[in-house]
Amino acid sequence: MLAVLCAALAVAMVVMYRSSAGAQVEAARAVAEQSCRAIAARYAQSVPAPVAAAPQLDLLQVLLQLVLREAPHVEGGIWQARGGMLAYAYPTYEGSGVKRDVPEAEQPLIVELAQRAARTQQPQADVLRGSREALIVAACPLAAPAQDLAAWTMTRTHAGALAALGSLYTGLAVLLAVVLVSAVWLGLILRRGMRHVAQLEAQLVQADGEHVPELARTGVLELDRIVDSFNRYRARFEQARAQLQQAAQQRSRDQRLAALGRMTGGIAHEIRNPIAAMRLKAENALAAAPARHGEALEAIVGQIDRLDGLVQSLIALVQPVQLAPQCVDLQPWLAERLAGVERQAAQGGVRLVLECTAPGAARFDPVHLARAVDNLLDNALRHAPAGSAVQLSARRTPAGTLLIAVDDAGPGVPEALLPQLFEPFATGRADGTGLGLALAREVALAHGGELRHVARTPGARFELEMPWHAC
Repeated sequence: MLAVLCAALAVAMVVMYRSSAGAQVEAARAVAEQSCRAIAARYAQSVPAPVAAAPQLDLLQVLLQLVLREAPHVEGGIWQARGGMLAYAYPTYEGSGVKRDVPEAEQPLIVELAQRAARTQQPQADVLRGSREALIVAACPLAAPAQDLAAWTMTRTHAGALAALGSLYTGLAVLLAVVLVSAVWLGLILRRGMRHVAQLEAQLVQADGEHVPELARTGVLELDRIVDSFNRYRARFEQARAQLQQAAQQRSRDQRLAALGRMTGGIAHEIRNPIAAMRLKAENALAAAPARHGEALEAIVGQIDRLDGLVQSLIALVQPVQLAPQCVDLQPWLAERLAGVERQAAQGGVRLVLECTAPGAARFDPVHLARAVDNLLDNALRHAPAGSAVQLSARRTPAGTLLIAVDDAGPGVPEALLPQLFEPFATGRADGTGLGLALAREVALAHGGELRHVARTPGARFELEMPWHAC
């Protein structure tokens, strides 16, 4: 805007200069000189051969009338050294009558220029500047030097043009000052605005990833409108997030209740089998010799441990997952998960591989998430063949989530089991309860994420994905 204003100002300066007093004086001088040369040319055409006789006054008067009629506001005459003013004309005079007298005040200057033109045989011109007007007088020789004959013309520029010159300079100075003050003022406004924008940016950068910060007002009306709109959006966002969390918790409770309804039959079957085995062992021990009582008791204790593990898993599945998030360094935490299953992997002849590309630390519940990952690793080791590898990997996705994956090279999940894969007691093993994947999925849901199965050839891949919360 300021650049365009400066360009327009420059154009205005050029245009106003062309119409200023100086330009008008130059234009009036050119008209006076041109009229004087025209009189001399007409005189030379009317009197081709110079003569020493006195010039014809009527002829001179006619010449003046013919030439000056084409030059508005220009008066003129013929001067001779021995005869003085021989002729005078002002055909474009705007007075009430015909002007026939030579201006007395300007006559000395007219005579001086006419004498000089007749003596030097060269055109002469002079400008006399006054407070109210500028007087322009031109003179040019008409004949041989012996006649001392010269023509003169005179015109004026009005006082308004001269007064406008000072006003022009004053106006341009004021406009230039306005432009400079506006530039400084605009610069201060921009600097202040950018400083407040930087403060708002710093508030957003320093905020943690879990909550939207409430921005402080800046005192700048335009920025405060944005800040108020952002804070209103923040309030609506926090309310929506609270409702979403409540809905997620309700969904988790509904899923647990639905799972309880579906697994009632499974629970009865799982409890009946150990009880029947213990009853059989006890009856056999009672009928057998005392030496075999120890073997029966060991079998009974094993079935009791199985029932205890089942009860613990059921309790963990039924009770809501209460998270206690904290900052966890991912690399050591993942290595600890693999260290916990090293013995099981060694017994099955399976290699453990860790791949972690996630940066730094993340915020989550390390106890509950460890239980979920341990269940995934245990499930993978049970299905991985000897000589293969089980890989535990973690990375941060472009969408801003933490993705933990467990890969194995086993036979994969049977097609018939896929619809009920994450339900309790859905298992493909005879000695399995099907609670491991259900518990892992509950932990993923509690963290706001999801647990999914990805088919591989050979093997299977389980991905636990949840929002990334930086520390």
